[in-house]
Amino acid sequence: MPAPYSISDLARELDITTRAIRFYEEQGMLAPERRGQERIYSAKDRTTLKLILRGKRIGFSLAECKELIELYDPTSDNRVQLQTFMRKISERRTQLDQQLLDIQQMQLELDTAEERCLAALEQTQA
Repeated sequence: MPAPYSISDLARELDITTRAIRFYEEQGMLAPERRGQERIYSAKDRTTLKLILRGKRIGFSLAECKELIELYDPTSDNRVQLQTFMRKISERRTQLDQQLLDIQQMQLELDTAEERCLAALEQTQA
């Protein structure tokens, strides 16, 4: 069994703050053991943190990360978790596609505004 982790061990390894780890604990996503005031994190807590961080990197909300983690069942094939994950990936991809279209539209509008400004500046110099 892997050695337990302190909050500073996890923070250093995962390059996050201890405050972030405590926040995830407050949200009910981590449940470290306590030895007095000291938090002792398990390998499962470490894995959960890595999953949270990965989910955040791909744009999932904390609630979505929590939902996916809670669906994990080591005694099953995790079909429900995987199907839910695939649905969320598809939703995120759709959202990103829309954001990309919005950005492209905004760039066209900026190009038009810039062209008009340049034309107006040329007229003031004439």
